[in-house]
Order: sequence, then C-alpha cells, then structure tokens
Amino acid sequence: MGLLVLFTSLPLIYMISTAFKPYDELFLYPPRFFVRKPTLQNFVDLFTALDSTVIPFSRYVFNSLFTTVVTVFATVIVCSMGAFAIAKYKLPYANTIFNIVIAALMFSPHVTQIPNYLIVSKLHLLNTYWALIIPKIAVAYNLFLMKQFIEQIPDTYLDAARIDGAGEFKIFWQIIMPMCKPAWSTLIVFSFVSNWNDYFSPLIFINRQELKTLPLVLQSLAGGPGQVARSGALAAATFVVTIPTIIVFLIMQSRVMKTMAYSGIKG
Repeated sequence: MGLLVLFTSLPLIYMISTAFKPYDELFLYPPRFFVRKPTLQNFVDLFTALDSTVIPFSRYVFNSLFTTVVTVFATVIVCSMGAFAIAKYKLPYANTIFNIVIAALMFSPHVTQIPNYLIVSKLHLLNTYWALIIPKIAVAYNLFLMKQFIEQIPDTYLDAARIDGAGEFKIFWQIIMPMCKPAWSTLIVFSFVSNWNDYFSPLIFINRQELKTLPLVLQSLAGGPGQVARSGALAAATFVVTIPTIIVFLIMQSRVMKTMAYSGIKG
C-alpha cells in the first residue's frame, strides 16, 4: 500500500520539483525528476509577469478566494437545506423532484453553459462576482450527496427534538448539520477544488480584467507569446494554483475518509 501511495504521488512530487528548477534544468534532456539546484526565480518571474499588467497579482488571488469561499459556503447551506427537506419531509412530488436532480447529473456543465449564459445575461449579472457564484450554488451532485447522508439519520432524533420544543431551523442547525459533518466536509473539499480550478466560467462570464480569477489569468499566461521564456513562471503558477487545494484536502482528510467509509446510523 505504501508503494502504491508513493507511485500515485509521483506527479505531485514532480510538479513541486519542477516549480523550483532553474532554466538549465527545465530544458534538460532527458528530463531530470528531482531538482538539483532549487531556485525561487520562477516565482519572481511569475509575479513580475503578472504585476507588469495594470491589475496586480493580489487582485487575482482575491477574486479566486472570494468567489470560491462564498460559493462553497452557499452551496453547503443551500444543498443541505434542500436535502433535509427532501429526505425528512413528506413533500408532494418529492421523488419526482429528486429524480430530476439525478437526471441533471447526466449533463456535463459545458452542455448547460449556453442556457446558463442566457440566464445570467438576462439577470444583468455579466462582469460581476455573482455570475461566478450563483450558478454554482444549487449543484445536483452536492444535493445528492447530502440527501443520501441525511436519509440515514433516524427520525427518532428529530421527533425527540420536536417533543422538547425545538423548531425546524433549530433541528437543522443543531442536530442535522453536526451529525452530517463528514458529509459537508467532503462537500467542501469537492466544491473548493472544482471552483478554485475553474477557468471556463470566468472565461464566459467575465470580460473585465480586474474581475478575472487566478486560473484564468494563468491560463492566458500559458497561451500567450513567449511561452518558452516563461516556462519557469508557468511551473511556479501550477504550484501556486495547486497548493491551496492540497491544503484544504489535508485539513478535511479525516472527515472525508469517514464519509467514504460511512455505513449508516442505526436506530
């Protein structure tokens, strides 16, 4: 198992090593896996290339962090409340609603991008942060994940809370959410990774340079002229974009494993 873990971590190790390689090692043939003379010049070149524009590098980082954090927070709350309503209330046509949600999982986000764009445009949200946040709040997979987890919580907990005089919102916040901590911790990881790395949505909805996110800017940097000269900066950019997702996963790792191994709460 240790050898398998080491093998699967080789791309990550190579990415980190490449970010600190000087130019003579970047273009060495055959390629060298580990860096011999580590340098920070690639990061200096990256910040210099981005700060040479009108918009500073810190603004792109803020855009990515703000839209990602707000989206993750909103999708956890909205999808958890929706899943709680479908799983624990006898709503009319609840099964039909859930089947529609499941059917939405069959469509790639790129397929629905045109109707999403038309809706965002009609709401006059183009070139705003909301164009990157609102379409990603009610996600079918997130609702499905939370619903499957909440269904396994015995109704006796909820009935006991109602007998003690707890309202529905109090039941949700003080019983459902604490018991679903592994599930929404997993949801945080998945949502953070997908939103942080998303450059397609900003490419479609955002034209103003000061509102662009970090992945989109780095993608345009990779496709611009002088790509060979900026190879070190691109390696550093890959490291900068990847490291936040690794940190989030390491923080939530134990709870994610609990969700994957969860066998159900028995009453």
